Amino acid sequence: MELEDTTKVYSVGFDLEDVKVEFSHDLKINVSGIQIDGKEGEIMNIPRWIAKTLHSEKHVIIHEQDMIQELKQAKVKEDAQGEESISLLDKFFYIRLNEYMKNLSKDDFDKVESMLNQLIRIRQGKIVRLADSSKLTSDLGSKLSVEEEVFYNQINNASNEFKKHVIGNRK
Repeated sequence: MELEDTTKVYSVGFDLEDVKVEFSHDLKINVSGIQIDGKEGEIMNIPRWIAKTLHSEKHVIIHEQDMIQELKQAKVKEDAQGEESISLLDKFFYIRLNEYMKNLSKDDFDKVESMLNQLIRIRQGKIVRLADSSKLTSDLGSKLSVEEEVFYNQINNASNEFKKHVIGNRK
């Protein structure tokens, strides 16, 4: 599966997860068989896809994790890992971060984008080195985001094809 298709599929899964919301006013609604009954100021967990719709209509405020702090922590962990190993990154990390970045001011967006580019450069370098030398193991796969897993497999396949072309299929 290509990167874009994989990201779309996992984004749907991400939108099905619950997120914490705070009601802006009393609201009682049934959305696709899901009954939501909230009072002004009440905090409740509801599926993200419903929260996005209610937020766009100013019915709720979505309380997301602080992704800037999570990004900073991910970069520090990656720097601490050294060149040969890669740190654990949540499967939905980039999906969550992209969703979070949609609501940032231009200045904040630029700062977060700069930090994100630093993290991506470090992790891409490690993934390329690892993918060139071995197939994806379950241990390593558990440390990669969905996008990175696709990238790893693409690099591994390209590397194997290159080696076959240059060396041939001799065994």
